[in-house]
Amino acid sequence: MNKITAPAYAKINLSLEITGKREDGYHDIASVFQAVSLRDVITLSLGKDGIKISSDDKSLPTDEKNTCYRAAALFLRELGLSSAGVSIYIEKHIPSMAGLGGGSSDAASVLKCLNWLYGCPLSDDGLRRLGSAVGADVPFFIGGGTALCRGTGELITSLKPLKRHWVALIKPECGVSTPEAYKRFDSLEKPPSSHTPNLVEAINQGLEIASLLHNDLEDASGLREISEIKERLFKYGANGALMSGSGSCVFGLFDCYKACLSACSKLRGSYPFVRICHTI
Repeated sequence: MNKITAPAYAKINLSLEITGKREDGYHDIASVFQAVSLRDVITLSLGKDGIKISSDDKSLPTDEKNTCYRAAALFLRELGLSSAGVSIYIEKHIPSMAGLGGGSSDAASVLKCLNWLYGCPLSDDGLRRLGSAVGADVPFFIGGGTALCRGTGELITSLKPLKRHWVALIKPECGVSTPEAYKRFDSLEKPPSSHTPNLVEAINQGLEIASLLHNDLEDASGLREISEIKERLFKYGANGALMSGSGSCVFGLFDCYKACLSACSKLRGSYPFVRICHTI
């Protein structure tokens, strides 16, 4: 077989704390990542004509700026197959500049697909090592689920699987640049927070988590829509609401599908991206 199609699931951050800034300019974090059912779809075919990227989203780059391109190049180089070719088609459903990890998840899916097509020569740890060279969030998506991520995101500790929550995803018109969000956070000079350990303990004990959600980057988003969306999600029955990652997507957690669907229906006319999904 030389062709495979696979999902690339999005994530939300149940917590995101900035624990320090490194000499290389990157930030250390403590963050609980949670995979959700919203997904892109990756179709990958082996060939002989280099790395080719295409997508239904014509705004995506098709060269080395694309995370899937870089992931494929790293994998083929790792196996000594730099002259081999691969065609990658990306069916996009995860919005960009949203804090949902779409590009990182796509790259992880490419690594897993190539590994499968070539007979699984690399372990998951090997795939994570390659993924970390593509982007800080890529290693998480090799395994997905519920995990505590530290360092720049490459230090991953799996947590007890979260019980199913229905998730409303709401993204305003404007996106947020991750580098700009971190730059604004640095300018705020906030003291370190310490919410994540309590969240991790609650998850591992199967306790309610809605009151423990926290994101250091919310105030650095620069978007008034974030607080407005959160207020409306709570008004429509969300147990918890938070901006995901560096934004600008906001998620609301619901216990039941009907309540989540009702909230999404009320918000759909106000924002360009409104989706319902669930934790996985």
